[in-house]
Amino acid sequence: MAAYLEGHYPELKGAVLVIHTKNNGEVSEAATGKAKEELERLRKQANEIDTLASPYKAIVSVLMLKEGWDVRNVTTIVGLRAYSAKSNILPEQTLGRGLRKMYPGGVEEYVSVIGTDAFMEFVESIQAEGVVLERKAMGAGTQAKTPLVIEIDHDNKQKNIDALDIEIPVLAPRVYREYKHLSDLDMSIMAFQPVVYQQFSEEEQREIVFRDITTGEITHATLLDTAGVADYRSVIGYFAQTVMKELRLVSGYDVLYGKIKAFIRNELFAQTVDLESPNTLRNLSELAATKTVLEVFKKAINALTVQTKGGAEIRDTLKLRQTRPFIVKEQGYLMPKKSVFNRVVGDSHFELQFASFLENCGDVLSFAKNYLAVHFKLDYVNTAGDIANYYPDFLVKLSPERVVVVETKGREDLDVPLKMRRLRQWCEDINALQAEINYDFVYVDEAGFKQYAPKSFAELLAGFREYRDGWSAISR
Repeated sequence: MAAYLEGHYPELKGAVLVIHTKNNGEVSEAATGKAKEELERLRKQANEIDTLASPYKAIVSVLMLKEGWDVRNVTTIVGLRAYSAKSNILPEQTLGRGLRKMYPGGVEEYVSVIGTDAFMEFVESIQAEGVVLERKAMGAGTQAKTPLVIEIDHDNKQKNIDALDIEIPVLAPRVYREYKHLSDLDMSIMAFQPVVYQQFSEEEQREIVFRDITTGEITHATLLDTAGVADYRSVIGYFAQTVMKELRLVSGYDVLYGKIKAFIRNELFAQTVDLESPNTLRNLSELAATKTVLEVFKKAINALTVQTKGGAEIRDTLKLRQTRPFIVKEQGYLMPKKSVFNRVVGDSHFELQFASFLENCGDVLSFAKNYLAVHFKLDYVNTAGDIANYYPDFLVKLSPERVVVVETKGREDLDVPLKMRRLRQWCEDINALQAEINYDFVYVDEAGFKQYAPKSFAELLAGFREYRDGWSAISR
């Protein structure tokens, strides 16, 4: 196998590590003919294959992928053993070595599995446990199934990266939280629909379960003890901790706990309730009550603590050519001539259409998709009153002295006017703080783009005036 790999794949020449083992998976000194020190070196090399210093890209061995081998950088598993044992322990261990995440966060990763009929039969069987498998064609005439790498196109000699680069100033945040105001919460003035206080049977009161509003998953459970006494403190604590987590509050638990306790007792049910009563706790586990408590407090805290600074300052500058390489899942893409990036992928088909439009505009010097890796984002207050980050879709360079930020949308959501207001403010701030480059913005909706089909970027700017004209009337 090692000779086959090195003989057929140039990139694996000198990069295949071979370790002979006994039937129990232990490294066999007799089989290798190596000294004890050499065997330890082989073990060390196998365990360090994740590191950048390792020269190895493949391991050929018998039973090497048993439990205890904690390498994460496994992209392909080829199982060639008989896998005849009924226990399925070996194929389970083999497959498990390739299911570990290589990268932190939400990066989508794939592991390719190839093997004998017995091995693949086991792989297919794990679908019963909720694992999603995707079959892909292999062999002659098929393309590589690797994730796409997005990077600066330095190897393209036809591109002048310096000329295509786009510079984006980084401003200090305009929106922030003032935590010291949390004690000023006055829940008696909050507008909300009181919840109906229901009467539950003793059996229904026995187990009190709280579920996540959006997912329906159980997040907290309170069981009555043998004396029938329920502890309302843990329930109020659950509400306080949930609010703090969702609003990213770092302090104020004691104050918030007291406010929620008083609100539930005096306001939530339009009548004063006994917090010690199991029936009250059972009422609190109902979706209407849980949703009301959390949403009322988040809205009140946002209104009280979210503040906007009056001025702006430039803290740093982003340059697209400094973006580090990153991977995306296999999808459609555009190979641009007018971008520092080697590929343009879109979050939707419309974004790819718009990228093609920019590529063919004679009055566009360069453009780029604003990937998360670029780190160009704007803080704003969303419809829930919370602080959120907004990532515009495209950056377009019309000349060395003019850059336009573009937001594209297939269907407008409730946050679009708030995002556009923030983007306009950002452009005004930038242009007031420096004069070297003029920054502008435009909002392009899919329906209008298809209907009017602009032939140039200048025509696009002239025709798509939403959020650019009459802004003062909208903001009022």
